[in-house]
Amino acid sequence: MKAARANSKASSNNQLRIIGGLWRGRKLSFPDVDGLRPTGDRIRETLFNWLAPEIQGARCLDVFAGSGALGIEALSRGASEVLMIERDSKAATQLKLNLEILKATQGRVTSEDAISKLLKGNQDEPYHIVFVDPPFQLTLWQKVIDALEVGNWLAEDATVYIESGRDDEYHPPINWQLHRDKHAGAVSYRLFYREQ
Repeated sequence: MKAARANSKASSNNQLRIIGGLWRGRKLSFPDVDGLRPTGDRIRETLFNWLAPEIQGARCLDVFAGSGALGIEALSRGASEVLMIERDSKAATQLKLNLEILKATQGRVTSEDAISKLLKGNQDEPYHIVFVDPPFQLTLWQKVIDALEVGNWLAEDATVYIESGRDDEYHPPINWQLHRDKHAGAVSYRLFYREQ
């Protein structure tokens, strides 16, 4: 009995609150998965204020979807489509369930390794907004940036959001202009505009 209570307590902590848009205030669950660290409310609020002029009708790609904090928030705020890539099967299953709960038919989840998926290249239309927030310990930022740039993932004027540790390094292409840059504790978050 004690174990069951402890588990239920742990799962009640795994709640994600949508902070704006159509589903504002809705709470969704996500599973315990190593490295899964939803983007905090304060950072999300700032990010989506930055994205307000361009989120309506945007095609979005959430590269390490995890809890769905960024992808589902984008849908709530008017994105026309979001593809969420999540390798962990438990997290991907919960993402699909959360999309069903919200009746968010414009959200899709693919359960595969993000780097492998990106390296295959994109056969669909490129994406207007891309969220890159990998588990920090894997240090995948550069691999993701390089794969996005060569794989037809990015629209000509795409916006790319990158969340990293304050001391983590990566080198965006010369045609990515840093538009916004903030820190919250040990986290850095940046918004880049891609130019041709």
